[in-house]
This record gives sequence, C-alpha cells and structure tokens, in this order.
Amino acid sequence: MSALRQISAVVGMNLRTVPKRTGASLVILIGIAGVVGVLVSVLAMAVGFSRTIAGAGSPDRALILSGGALQEAMSSIPRDSVANIVNAPGIAQDPQGRPIASAEALAQIQVEPRGGGKPINVALRGVGSTEPELRPEIHLIAGRMFRPGLHELIVGRSLESRYGIGLGSHLEFQNGDWRVVGVFGSAGPSTLESQILTDAQTLLTAYQRTWFQSVTVRLAGPGALDRLKHALAADPTLHVNAYRESTYAAAQSRALNTVLKWIGYFIGGMMAAGALFGALNSLYASVSARSLEIATLRAIGFGAGSVVVSVLAEALLLSVAGGLVGALCAWILFDGHVSSMMLSGLQPPIAFAMEVTPRLVVLGIIWACVIGFAGGLFPAIRAARLPVAQALNAVV
Repeated sequence: MSALRQISAVVGMNLRTVPKRTGASLVILIGIAGVVGVLVSVLAMAVGFSRTIAGAGSPDRALILSGGALQEAMSSIPRDSVANIVNAPGIAQDPQGRPIASAEALAQIQVEPRGGGKPINVALRGVGSTEPELRPEIHLIAGRMFRPGLHELIVGRSLESRYGIGLGSHLEFQNGDWRVVGVFGSAGPSTLESQILTDAQTLLTAYQRTWFQSVTVRLAGPGALDRLKHALAADPTLHVNAYRESTYAAAQSRALNTVLKWIGYFIGGMMAAGALFGALNSLYASVSARSLEIATLRAIGFGAGSVVVSVLAEALLLSVAGGLVGALCAWILFDGHVSSMMLSGLQPPIAFAMEVTPRLVVLGIIWACVIGFAGGLFPAIRAARLPVAQALNAVV
C-alpha cells in the first residue's frame, strides 16, 4: 500500500473514532475556542477604535493648533488670530468667496444618562457656520440645526443610542439650560458622533473665553497644505501649526491602538499556553487509549508517518472547530457592540463600535492551528515511536 493511501486510511479511521472520545475532544475544542474568542474580541476593539478615529480625519481637511500643542484639548488660539488664519492661502472657498473654515472651541460637560446611572463626561464642540461645506459627511437625522446665539445643541447618534441623550433633552451646565434640537450622524465612523455640537461663539460667551482650541479648514487642492503651512509660518503674529486631519487622527490613535493589540496578544498568549497543555494531555491520553490500535496498524505494515499524520489531523480538526466556535461567539457577542475609550485624561470618552472582521477570524483560525499543531506534535511522535511488541504484550 502506498504511503498516501496509508495516511488516508489511518486518518479516516482516527477521525471516525473522535466521537468516542467526546470528553477529551471537548477539552481541546473549548480551550481553543476560549483563546480565539478572547483574542478576536480584544482585537475587534482595536479595529473599531482605530476606524472610528481614522473616520474623524479627512485628507482634504487641515487642523490648525497652537504651537507646541500635541492634542486639540491642549491648544489655545486667540480670537483675534482667527481672521489671519482663515484668510491664508491654501484654504478652499465657497461660491460666495468665503473661506471654508471653522474656529472651534471645546468643553467637557457631565450629563446624566436617561434612565439613571453614573454621570458621564461628554465633549461639547463649538463650531462655525460653514459646517455643511466643511464636513459634508455629517448630516441631521432628526430635528433641526442649532441657531447661533441660543442655548441649542445637536447630539451625535452614538450619544442618543448609548445614553438616551436625544431630541428634546435638556442639559444643565454653565448656569443655563441647553436644549437638544437635533441629532446628527456621519456617513462613516467618526468621533464626532460621540460629541455634542453647538455654535462656537455662543459657547465662548457661556464659558467667558476669548480663545478657540483649533481651526479646521478645507484644503483647496493637493498642494494646498504646504502653501498654508508656509503662509502661517511667515506671519509673525501667529504661533500655530497645521496638520493634515487624517494624519493627525492616525497619530492620536496609534499609541492606544498598539496597547490594545499587545493586550490582546498577551492575554491570548497566556490562554493559548493553557489550551496547549490541555491539548497535550488530551492527545497523550488519546494515544494511550489507542495504543493497541496503533500497534496493530504498525504490525500489519502501516508506517510511522501515517500514524503521526493521523494524530496531527485529529488535533488540527479539533483546533479549527474550536477556532470557528470562538470566532463565532466573538462575532455574536461583540460585533457592533458600542464601547467607549479615552485617548487621554484630557479628553472625554470616545464611543465606537467593535468590529469582528474576516481578517480577525482568519487570524484566530491561524492561532488555533498553531496551538493544535504544537499540542499534537509530541503525542504524534510518541504514537509513532510506540514499540509494537510492548503495546501488544501490555494488552495481552
């Protein structure tokens, strides 16, 4: 009999007897399912967070911060500097010839979730009148736009769905009552959906400020950012830096995204070690229970290689099944689940939806196969080296 036919026959025989070893098989399957489920879930958090942050940045917009500020919350741009910034070259203009730019102010407020619960910190962003041209991906899904000069707000749909802050809600802060008159959404993932928007000048008046945190502008073309940077640097009255919004957003998320990935791999690695030992014990027990069967096959001419492959095939089959179960559980429980995280202590939490992507599922299956192969290799070698006469005599 050829080696290939031997392998096929032994593997088929081995797999048909797997249901008879339900307990040992479940130890391997459940252990690996737990590893893959945890790994995919944590990495799904990293993917969802990264995409949400990236969605807040557009390559055709620029963010202008005060010199030395690493985050928008740390920036401070005087009110009298805004005119020089928005009139600099490189900024796109609307049909009326006005620069498409928005001087924006940030505040952090505490709100009570509808239905009770611990108060949460929410970002309140004051924006300008060019918002539709500046961020066309943002659109109202309920109510109307706020009116300048009034204590009116529009909230992101993540806040409405997660905390019940919706149309008609009243928020008390800065010695005043502010009413939610609209709910907005974004065409893609965006941190703005975790924020509340209002008129920037009204916000400055309420907080008695004379400075903005940032100026966001739409760029006029491919080389507009360089022209804008050069013009801002040439103005001695300005001490600001301009960043492409997409580049700034990616830089803000990179560190935390890396931490999330390392946490996922670390926890997954610790659990993988436990699953590996479980697989080793189960497969060693399986080989011991089948010692007579293996010895008989060897005695009638089956090679050691076919025995090795049969044990590895069992380990890999159970590992792939466990990986699929773990990935399915992660998808059912966490895909689309809205969570929140802070970039730093200076900023309020950002809501984002976890995403279990096909790439994460494939990664989980690869981890499962590695664990299965490592867990099955030594028992397979032991089975191949099992002395035929010793095994038969032990039974007799």
